[in-house]
Amino acid sequence: MPRVERLALLDWEQPELPLTTQAALLGLNRSGLYYVPQPVKPAEVAIKHAIDEVYTQYPFYGSRRITVELRETYRLKVARETVQRYMREMGITAIYPGPNLSRHNPEHKVYPYLLRNVTASYPNHVWGIDITYVRLRGSWLYLVAVIDWFSRYVVSWELDQTLEMPFVLTAVERALAQATPVIWNSDQGSHFTSPQYTRLLLDAGVQISMDGKGRASDNIFTERLWRTVKYEEVYPKDYAQPKEARCSLATYFDFYNRQRRHQALDYQTPASVYCASSAGTRATRSTQEPTG
Repeated sequence: MPRVERLALLDWEQPELPLTTQAALLGLNRSGLYYVPQPVKPAEVAIKHAIDEVYTQYPFYGSRRITVELRETYRLKVARETVQRYMREMGITAIYPGPNLSRHNPEHKVYPYLLRNVTASYPNHVWGIDITYVRLRGSWLYLVAVIDWFSRYVVSWELDQTLEMPFVLTAVERALAQATPVIWNSDQGSHFTSPQYTRLLLDAGVQISMDGKGRASDNIFTERLWRTVKYEEVYPKDYAQPKEARCSLATYFDFYNRQRRHQALDYQTPASVYCASSAGTRATRSTQEPTG
């Protein structure tokens, strides 16, 4: 369960159970109980939301083009340096047709790219993982998802208000509780080179693959998923609160997996393709709403 939701479970008026005990039971650090985050400035929210819209439509745009787009189309007075900083905070970078690697921690091990001349041929052959920005009316969340490349089936997903590591690990653990892929692909971002993350995969016997130079289409299935989720769900719904986003996305992902027909799948649903070829395995279990 994300930290923000565990904080919401605290009962500040409970005389019989001290806050220190409640925090320990919920796995919260006592020192962080009284931290009050600074309110986000409306101007920052507006710029980040606009960056998200431009990037979703043009994922190959870098900070220069996005800055021009914000000035010309959205009439926002913003410096390129600000756009660059916000893009780093949002965890996004342009998809270039040439060499382009996500920032990674130089102390973390980078794994080789295993998918050259390999096509996902059956469910649980290749999974991909990625993180995207989800806007709220006055703030934002981060969404991580694990997708089966063969069927486009969303195996697991999770939301959080920060880019800290736990929500990624939760999504990974939930996915591995359903099935074990042969290859698990990601970019070289710090989340995916983290020893905590890679240890989960190695312990499960998964082959870890990380995007290589010049591989602009490595995570194309997840990029397409983000576009679909945002245009069909996030933008029209205009979530006000994290709880609203979580509930609505849970409904949407169930629709996406079980009812939405994909042209690339000969108008079958991801669940029908995924489960039909995975009969008799734990992989047939449906994507569940994240706990909490």
